[in-house]
Amino acid sequence: MNERGTAGGSCGGGATQAEMRLPSRDLHADLSFFGETLGFRLETIFPADDPAVAVMTGHGLRVRLQRGAHEAPGAIRLLCERPDEFAGGETELTAPNGTRIEIRPAGPAFEQPPTRHALVVQRLNEGGSWRIGRAGMHYRDLIPGRLGGAVIASHIRIPDGGPVPDMVHFHTITFQLIYCYRGWFNLVYEDQGPPFRLEAGDCVIQPSQIRHRVLESSDNAEVIELGVPAEHLTIIDHEFTLPTGTLDPEREFDGQRFCHHRRCDATWQPWRLPGFEVCRTGIGDATGGVANAEVARSIDGAASVTASHDADILFTFVLEGGMRLRASGRAAQELRAGDAFVVPPRIRTAYERCSADLELLEVSLPGAFETTMHDGP
Repeated sequence: MNERGTAGGSCGGGATQAEMRLPSRDLHADLSFFGETLGFRLETIFPADDPAVAVMTGHGLRVRLQRGAHEAPGAIRLLCERPDEFAGGETELTAPNGTRIEIRPAGPAFEQPPTRHALVVQRLNEGGSWRIGRAGMHYRDLIPGRLGGAVIASHIRIPDGGPVPDMVHFHTITFQLIYCYRGWFNLVYEDQGPPFRLEAGDCVIQPSQIRHRVLESSDNAEVIELGVPAEHLTIIDHEFTLPTGTLDPEREFDGQRFCHHRRCDATWQPWRLPGFEVCRTGIGDATGGVANAEVARSIDGAASVTASHDADILFTFVLEGGMRLRASGRAAQELRAGDAFVVPPRIRTAYERCSADLELLEVSLPGAFETTMHDGP
């Protein structure tokens, strides 16, 4: 999901250019550094007999070097296709005026941090757990600590529905799930046909690089959003228009296919834990086994069984009903709708006192993993 706010446009007044002003103590030295070392081009300079101001452009930036300016020298990041061939391979430079120059790779690369495994339980009613985020949306972190940066999971709610002034954008990410928990959202995705409605119980995955946009939401809409890794880029594509007029459900984006699961089309079958049935979403196949997401529900109140797993990440959100989570060496935890938990690999757990209406959203990385049954805790 993206923030509500201005999606772009004119402020009026006929502005034609923008400049970043930087102080200069020695304009000749700064001109040499920005021109010869960084590849900026001189556009204007004045006065001719004793230059005090020079405007230079380069790499999409326009800077105004001004002798006697009082601003701090600041920092400029230059993104390069081949950083080892730029500025002699330096990654940190300082201009004569004090401006710090950072040379970084241009690609939207991201790293997957190693998972710091921990047993995590996050409750809906924990004091101070909701915060007002961007554009008035309410956010709740479902995995405090984010397992060392390996994953982020958020419960997001939008009290006031209507059009969402979102922009066409995409993410650089290993895996991203959007599960509609309450209400509905109108969405549109690259090469996936016309806009459609994501209703409660439906979910989509957003493969890396797929352009998409949120168009509208109902009042009191809520989603569960999970992304791997926790820190990833969102990139606005100002030139791309949606919908594209194309329907290509088999198209791959960085090795994954777009997947839209509709609860109304669900079929239920036995789950990995006895006493539950599961709704398959197709996400495991769409991601090529990178991740999976399923909705499981108890059958007339599932009997307690003790089990462990070998997944790297196993996240669960309680959609409806209640249960008691017992983990080896830990006190039992009573859970209700809106609570979430993460169980580390090889930790024995038992789902006890499951209500007849218990429903769980389970997300795993990788998509396929082994479950082992045990005789006791």
